[in-house]
Amino acid sequence: MSMITETDESIVPRLEAASERVKAAHRSAATVIFGQDEVIERALITILSGGHALLIGVPGLAKTLLVETLGTVLGLDAKRVQFTPDLMPSDIIGSEVLDEVPGQQRSFRFIKGPVFTQLLMADEINRASPKTQSALLQAMQEHHVSVAGVRHDIPEPFHVLATQNPLEQEGTYPLPEAQLDRFLLQVDVGYPDSAAERRMLQATTGTQETRLTPVLSAEELMGIQRLVRQMPVPDRVIDGILQLVRSARPEPDGSREIDQFVNWGPGPRASQALMMAVRAKALLDGRLAPSLDDVVELAKPVLKHRMALNFTGRAEKKDLEEIIDGLSRMAG
Repeated sequence: MSMITETDESIVPRLEAASERVKAAHRSAATVIFGQDEVIERALITILSGGHALLIGVPGLAKTLLVETLGTVLGLDAKRVQFTPDLMPSDIIGSEVLDEVPGQQRSFRFIKGPVFTQLLMADEINRASPKTQSALLQAMQEHHVSVAGVRHDIPEPFHVLATQNPLEQEGTYPLPEAQLDRFLLQVDVGYPDSAAERRMLQATTGTQETRLTPVLSAEELMGIQRLVRQMPVPDRVIDGILQLVRSARPEPDGSREIDQFVNWGPGPRASQALMMAVRAKALLDGRLAPSLDDVVELAKPVLKHRMALNFTGRAEKKDLEEIIDGLSRMAG
């Protein structure tokens, strides 16, 4: 039974038009990002949902290029910050400088940092100190920063795509649970297949360079984001989301396996993230409402970074992905 009522029928052509525009953006990004269609899709899902994504993968898999590409095709101002152990909060949010003009009263002037952008790439975010990470956390959650008691709003829309190298863990500061929970999705970036790597070699080692043009503007993107929030969600999908997220928590809501092997589980923000993500996924696929299949497909990227194994789970080498797969089958 369709979730679109007579009073909502005006949304149908808008959803269809938005879907075509977003698909065009996806196709455009795929002309320079080879073999990473799922990564592009999940980055788009994150942005359409109004959230932030954590990209985890080894170096050289086009994570930086992905951010630059999405900034171009979505019409967003994009900036990049390389996180290092000596990076200070002021290097991200900006700082005040003292202006001295002869004959005039001295005054402080705020110089904006790179966080004042629409699409920020936080490269190797876990290399920065907790103090610097927390400065970015406020911007991600509240979309403004405070310097010397003065509020400075960040441009809209605002999205952070942060990267993390899973191999080199020396000299890193693992992200605290509070900051991990701010990321809508965790996107695992793998190696491209042989055919995609062949296309990449042919396209990137010659003299010709692919030039991208904007497919959307920032204003159009924000309109599509508002449209995603208006998309109807069937009750059975809402029930599936609630059952999945609540079953991933230790007792009394979780299963015996969860209680035995999981230290902490996803909070209500995970339910909100999954609700937004399945809507964005449906829009990308050209559908008018999300399904339980969307819930199952997006369960791992939404839940994995919001759960942690306890000592018993680590000792028995339990895999969080397998645990989430089992919960997804029950919810789906």
